Amino acid sequence: MYNQNSFGVVRLRGWIFLIGMIFVLLSVPHGKAMAVSGERKLIPLQPIIDRSAPGEVIQLASGRYSGPVTIDKNITIQGDPSVTVVNVEPISTIAIQSDGVKLREFTIEHDTNEQTAAIQVQGKNVEITDLHIQTQGYGMIIRNSSQATIQRNYITWVGSDSASSGQKGNGIDLYNSHDSFIEANEITGMRDGIYLENSRQSTVQNNRLLHTRYGIHCMYIDGSSVMDNTGEENMTGAMIMGVRHTVISGNSFRKQSTNVHSQGILLYDVQQSSVLNNVVEGNRVGMNIAESSDNEIRGNAVLRNFVGIQLVLAEANEFTRNQFVSNVIEASALDSPNNVLMENYWDSFQGLDLNQDGISEISYAINPFYEQLVSRNSAYQLFFQSPGMVFLSDLFTEGREQWTTDKSPRMSMDTEAVLNISEERVAGSKMVRMVGLVLLGMATFIIIYMGVLRK
Repeated sequence: MYNQNSFGVVRLRGWIFLIGMIFVLLSVPHGKAMAVSGERKLIPLQPIIDRSAPGEVIQLASGRYSGPVTIDKNITIQGDPSVTVVNVEPISTIAIQSDGVKLREFTIEHDTNEQTAAIQVQGKNVEITDLHIQTQGYGMIIRNSSQATIQRNYITWVGSDSASSGQKGNGIDLYNSHDSFIEANEITGMRDGIYLENSRQSTVQNNRLLHTRYGIHCMYIDGSSVMDNTGEENMTGAMIMGVRHTVISGNSFRKQSTNVHSQGILLYDVQQSSVLNNVVEGNRVGMNIAESSDNEIRGNAVLRNFVGIQLVLAEANEFTRNQFVSNVIEASALDSPNNVLMENYWDSFQGLDLNQDGISEISYAINPFYEQLVSRNSAYQLFFQSPGMVFLSDLFTEGREQWTTDKSPRMSMDTEAVLNISEERVAGSKMVRMVGLVLLGMATFIIIYMGVLRK
């Protein structure tokens, strides 16, 4: 039978529980309930560092730790993917002020949009490896340091999507820091991916730079190397300025085309350096050489850019065995005397090889007509590649002896070299073809099947 008294007791207990919960909530200060809960989850990191001895390895247990912290002794902080250091104060999350510090395998959330960094370094022989950095400021700031090793870190901008490049920080920012080794880092959405200024004998190798202003930005560096890096959809892949005795080799910069000033590689005021075996593909300008001299530019693949190579006030550089393929404008040169061009391949050039040595007896001259016309009146860009513009360009021969000229252009493309240095693109194309064939097969099967059903 239905027991009305039992039902009343249950209902009374429910009201008592509800009233009790209301009193508990009212006893907590307004706006503090969620904050108290969040604060209890954060473990203070500075006391752990303060208790450590020099040379000690601190193994952080799983959890969320509070920053900011200062490290003033040569310790190692070792984490794992379940360890996170959080900072919302307007100073750097981890400030390293000692030599020999090592940070490994944890996450940093730098949640303050100030001119501060997730990590700030002022020590020698620092090692920073396998970190995941999510920042609203800089990723790393390294000052007056030497022999830093920065490897396999992921640095991502997590601030406002509408922030301009000037409101962001750099991913890895070095100043007056020498003999650094920066390898295999992936940097997304920052102002500049990797920025080096006034730093000597540094190596930037095998990094991946995405959606930045300048993927790699070098200013006033000497005796360094930028090798085997990849960059896509940045404003400029590599901005190399005021540089001496530096090697830029084996890099791949694609799809830098979103800005009127976009380019794969820019050399500005670069002297006595080497640009070797790079791929610049699908950019507004593949390679821009400005006010630079005595450089070696060799073995580069310049593919499918709007302008393949652009020379402005560049002189006494040597261009050999580069390949210019499917560019809208292969090359332009303005006020760039005494450059030596030899054995480059120009896919639009019709040469003549009488002795069958693979080298044309007819030279290839870069016609400056279009560049000179546009420099006088930019409105003429509207007529680019129009029949009339092409006709006038072919008629223009004034000062031909002063034109930048390849005196020994190659007759055929070195296909093997292009495939080797553009292997990633070729592999991607194969995958696209495979997926296309599968989809085509599926579509054919569906069409046949539907036809049978109708019958």
